[in-house]
Amino acid sequence: MNAAVRAVVRMGIYVKAKVYFVYEGYQGMVDGGDNIVEVSWESVSSILQVGGTVIGSARCKSFRTREGRLQAAYNLVQRGITNLCVIGGDGSLTGANLFREEWSGLLEELAQKGQIDEEAVKKYAYLNIVGMVGSIDNDFCGTDMTIGTDSALHRIIEVVDAIMTTAQSHQRTFVLEVMGRHCGYLALVSALACGADWVFIPEYPPEEGWEDSMCVKLSENRARKKRLNIIIVAEGAIDCHNKPITSEKVKDLVVQRLGFDTRVTILGHVQRGGTPSAFDRILASRMGVEAVLALLEATPATPACVVSLSGNQAVRLPLMECVQMTQEVQKAMDEGRFVEAVRLRGRSFENNLNTYKLLSHKKPDAELPKTNFNVAVLNVGAPAAGMNAAVRAAVRVGITEGHKMFAVIDGFEGFARGKIKEISWGDVGGWTGQGGSILGTKRTLPAKYLEKIADQMRTNNINALMVIGGFEAYLGLLELSAAREKYDEFCVPMVMVPATVSNNVPGSDFSIGADTALNTITDTCDRIKQSASGPKLRVFIIETMGGYCGYLANMGALAAGADAAYIFEEQFDIRELQANVEHLTEKMKTSIQRGLVLRNENCNENYTTDFIYQLYSEEGKGVFDCRKNVLGHMQQGGAPSPFDRNFGTKISAKAMQWISKKLKETYRKEEGKVFANTDDSVCLLGMRRRNLVFQPVAELKTETDFVHRIPKEQWWLKLRPLMKILAKYKTSYDVSDSGQLEHVAMHSPKEAETGAI
Repeated sequence: MNAAVRAVVRMGIYVKAKVYFVYEGYQGMVDGGDNIVEVSWESVSSILQVGGTVIGSARCKSFRTREGRLQAAYNLVQRGITNLCVIGGDGSLTGANLFREEWSGLLEELAQKGQIDEEAVKKYAYLNIVGMVGSIDNDFCGTDMTIGTDSALHRIIEVVDAIMTTAQSHQRTFVLEVMGRHCGYLALVSALACGADWVFIPEYPPEEGWEDSMCVKLSENRARKKRLNIIIVAEGAIDCHNKPITSEKVKDLVVQRLGFDTRVTILGHVQRGGTPSAFDRILASRMGVEAVLALLEATPATPACVVSLSGNQAVRLPLMECVQMTQEVQKAMDEGRFVEAVRLRGRSFENNLNTYKLLSHKKPDAELPKTNFNVAVLNVGAPAAGMNAAVRAAVRVGITEGHKMFAVIDGFEGFARGKIKEISWGDVGGWTGQGGSILGTKRTLPAKYLEKIADQMRTNNINALMVIGGFEAYLGLLELSAAREKYDEFCVPMVMVPATVSNNVPGSDFSIGADTALNTITDTCDRIKQSASGPKLRVFIIETMGGYCGYLANMGALAAGADAAYIFEEQFDIRELQANVEHLTEKMKTSIQRGLVLRNENCNENYTTDFIYQLYSEEGKGVFDCRKNVLGHMQQGGAPSPFDRNFGTKISAKAMQWISKKLKETYRKEEGKVFANTDDSVCLLGMRRRNLVFQPVAELKTETDFVHRIPKEQWWLKLRPLMKILAKYKTSYDVSDSGQLEHVAMHSPKEAETGAI
């Protein structure tokens, strides 16, 4: 919430508006006085990394009464406030909408009582409202992610990872209860992200006799030498008769029926606390700026709106449409229409549920189809957190579809050397939370090993390839498809799933591993900033990875609240460097004590990190001193973030389903083999704006700058001005891409397949 507060204040001041804090939620609005205070630029300095909200929040009974709202209206009019930005859940937003509808009536009443004059009634005739959804449950329809959800997932996954090590040692079963009274999002996504054995959520109650099925599954897993079981229960979990399923009930069941050593852990308010994740900070900053733009453009005729996220686009939606749809979900659940409830939650929720079902339960071998196709999976390029989750999903979906799955060790080089082995369902158990690449990965391209790789494909009868990796994986697929004329072995379906911390693969807005790297950068920047607390004024120069791609430097700067980010995509000269130094010197003369400057490793061959450090040191003499920090390979390591585990799992499962479809289409019965030699049989699966799209790698050539290994156009560059505005620079903000008011889309079941993340 603090990132949103900071963005609203700074964008508000940037557009020359007066900005006020209302402390303690609606209670502060009703009480007035010192609870409503005008704020300055510095008021929101250093709050980006703080959890909770610095302006306080409170449930307010008096605002539910007309008298309370009358008092609140009086307090706002006294200060000339007619634009409200509300950050909260559906209760807070519904209250805001009612307040807006009653506004003119409230002013009339105040005038009749003589508390305000007729002039004020005319002058402040309309109240504009824009909402941002802050709720860890992600229970608000119309938005992919609410502010706080990603951070709550971080807390849950940290706990699950820690519990897994102790459960593994003691051969225990753990029942974890997570928040979500009416919405199972946190439970579902954390189950997907840690590969839980069973999950209970309110929207999808288990079928009759679930007790037996669950116990069978747990004992089967133990028989397969799995030393631990994890069961996740949402606090609002119910059975198909609307009776609650509690974590204690699940524990007693496991102990009585199976005699397993079982423990319950209730996460409780841990999930609401802690430092916000990089994703939440960027999301909230974007929303805050969008909210101010929405207020500036609001007219008495426009309905109150919420700013929200769809894919990676900021959109505006009518507040009450979203609230009604959110209430529809609850109604469907109360009436036992659970299929409908899942559909109303939106396609991202539905996708999560379908993917979880696909990956958690292995059908008995007798029930699996047999396709006689062999599919190989390999990692190429530098390691990226989340690669293992992608391999796990590919292997399990492949087995479910009836294929034989093969794992290639050490990329194309390992492939040429025959490092290839069949991989089973159980082999990939527990992989989602592991960092790096378990299969091993190399940057080597296939061109010099074509003959040997073709031999291995023939020997192992490989009918399709799935490559999980970065820019080298993309180049590798281009080389393999070019070699099809010479080698028939490469005339098979091939798909690439982007995985690189640099996020520099054409055809996809995101790649697996970038979110984890971004969180590492953000955490490190927080620590570095903290190290400078004290009377000394200090500026830090921090170098990030990314090759020539400025994604990590730019987004890291946005998430850490940096003053500047130097990137290759936006050329800069000595004049700009000088302006930045002067800007920082001016800032340091106010109450601001620390400066942060990020630099992408290849942004300029002459203005090196050392050069920039020396320049700032010299020019800042007498005002601030300087320190530099090269983050290096820590950006590639660490346990994957919840986003990367999920993104990796879902995108990889989808890629595997595409392979199955292509294998059916390209199988030649008369010759008894697969033959695919068209461009559309070598694809990259990427996230584009709001959808997952398969794109032939040949078509992506025109979009690629091969010299610098980056896409020619990158969506995140339009967030550059956002960072500059929040760092107090004068710049022009392109509003052409800001959200027009849309309507809440009800999606058809068909659409769920076309795939939003």
